[in-house]
This record gives sequence, structure tokens and C-alpha cells, in this order.
Amino acid sequence: MAAYNRILLCYDGSREGRKALRCGANLALDLKAETHVLAVVDIISNVAQSGGIMADVTCSAIETTTREILEEGVQWLTSRGVSATGHLAHGRPIEEIPRLAEKLNADLIVVGHQTRGTLARWWAGGSESAMLLDRVSCSLLVSVGADSEQS
Repeated sequence: MAAYNRILLCYDGSREGRKALRCGANLALDLKAETHVLAVVDIISNVAQSGGIMADVTCSAIETTTREILEEGVQWLTSRGVSATGHLAHGRPIEEIPRLAEKLNADLIVVGHQTRGTLARWWAGGSESAMLLDRVSCSLLVSVGADSEQS
């Protein structure tokens, strides 16, 4: 098995994200790995979804919410005995995850994935987790499905 000494957990506050965080926490504890958490302020996608019309107040609210999500993830890990460093990035997750993984020299990236039907996947132009595989030079763990744990 590969040595995973530095793990990057990608967290967005979703149920799938919580499951990925839990999986990553368990690995980090078992492997005594250095742990990092990434939350991405994705204003680009939000602007596109709004037809290009977004107020500065809305952009600020998105950043504030993402900061709170990051803090929540780091606090959750800390409460379970995982020492983690939080990172906030601005951009598209598909670009920011590989960028930080390379900068940190991460051995493993853990992301959550929401299962979608074939039609939804077709409309969306493919799976971002599949595209992520082509952009990283380390292992990628994709946690599929929602978290059943409520904490």
C-alpha cells in the first residue's frame, strides 16, 4: 500500500462532503497523516448560474458561508482528534484542488461524490471527479453517497 503521509480533504458542507470528511478523518488517524482541509469559494460558477448578475453582497455572502463551512470541517476533525490545517481558495474546485494538492505535495486527496442519474450526468457534461483524476499526480479517494452519521 502507498504511504499516505499528507492528506487533503475537500469539504463543501454537503452530506457527501461530510462522509468524505469522516472517511478522511479515519484514514488520517489510522495513518497518523498530516491533514489539510480545503473549501473553495466558487463565485465563478455562481455568477454563471445567475446569468452574470450577482451583487457584491451576494459574493460576500458566498465567501462568508464558505469560510464557515471550512471552520466547521476543521472543528469537526479537531473534536475527533485530527489536527488539521484549513485552506480557503477562490475559483473552481476542479482547478483549486489540484493546485493546493501540488503545493502541499499531498499523497492523497479525499472528495465526496453525489451519485446522479445518467441523464443528469449527460446534461452536466461529465463527472468532475473523473476530470479531477486527469489533473492530479497523487491518489484520489472518492467517497460515494451521503453520510449516514448525523454529527
